[in-house]
Amino acid sequence: MEERRCSFCSTKITPGTGKLYAKKDGTVYYFCSSKCEKNMRLGRVPRKIKWARKGA
Repeated sequence: MEERRCSFCSTKITPGTGKLYAKKDGTVYYFCSSKCEKNMRLGRVPRKIKWARKGA
């Protein structure tokens, strides 16, 4: 199986869970939870959010 990481917080997504979001321009986002999806759509930067791992 292919290991996927959340596009927002970069946590590992187990197979069969999570959500895939594809934009019209061809970019694909993987989300581990609706919390990450909502924060990405609001335009928040993972570096500035304490619970997101990308900032660490």
